Amino acid sequence: MLTKDLLKQVRQIEIKTRGVVNQVFSGEYHSVFKGRGMEFSEVREYQFGDDIRNIDWNVTARFGHPFIKIFEEERELTVMILADLSGSLLFGTKDKTKQRIAAELSAVLSFSALKNNDKVGLILFTDKIEKFVPPRKGRKHVLRIIREVLSFEPEGKTTSIRTALEYMNNAIKKRSIVFVLSDFMDSGYEKILRMIGKKHDLIGIMLKDEREINIPKLGLMKFSDAETGEERWIDTSDKKVQNFFRLQRDEEMLRLKNLFTRSRLDKIEIMTGEDYVKPLINFFRMRGRRW
Repeated sequence: MLTKDLLKQVRQIEIKTRGVVNQVFSGEYHSVFKGRGMEFSEVREYQFGDDIRNIDWNVTARFGHPFIKIFEEERELTVMILADLSGSLLFGTKDKTKQRIAAELSAVLSFSALKNNDKVGLILFTDKIEKFVPPRKGRKHVLRIIREVLSFEPEGKTTSIRTALEYMNNAIKKRSIVFVLSDFMDSGYEKILRMIGKKHDLIGIMLKDEREINIPKLGLMKFSDAETGEERWIDTSDKKVQNFFRLQRDEEMLRLKNLFTRSRLDKIEIMTGEDYVKPLINFFRMRGRRW
């Protein structure tokens, strides 16, 4: 049964994200993510200025004057959202967790696909595949995707991006646009990431929180690993501790940057305490300049 609170949250996300899509992303999405190619539509009589390479010689010979072929973009695309629901996605030191941000981003991407008549599907994963929602169209389908990302209670706690990518590779044969929503606190997925990136248009959306990057100096604090349950007391005011966290942060950020750069894949970094509209706009503009 859907609770009133959950329905209210889904509705709030729909209102917010549909507004963002209608005002900002719909045209950007359409221009950046192209159709699979051009398909024949019809023939019409030749007009001055038409490309003579498109003349249909069979029809021209039949009627005794030139006709040309008209082609239209084969628009329909498939968008796949791979949403990480491991324990670390429940973290958030501002007003929203990474999971809530993932739900809102899923809504933006899904409504953009819907407005452009594209299909959208969903894979929820932890250290295993939690749920697969096949690609479909329609508002009800988009609302289901939002609801699943927002409220699904996974069995697993840890993360396996490799498992999610391998599953998608087997389930989706047609070239698709693939968004991986995760904090990427994982390893062992580098090879499959590059392989999927060659077959599909893969974009990583990295969800981060300020307190994962900068640890405040608050003295002795107890830290708990959301995925393993391990607990440890740490003196956050100690210079060695601060330097250790800073080094770990810098090494991880460099590793991810190099991974996506070498794999020739795009990534978007989203902070839980900041508006995600600007990073998305910057991404679309960057992709637009590349075409």
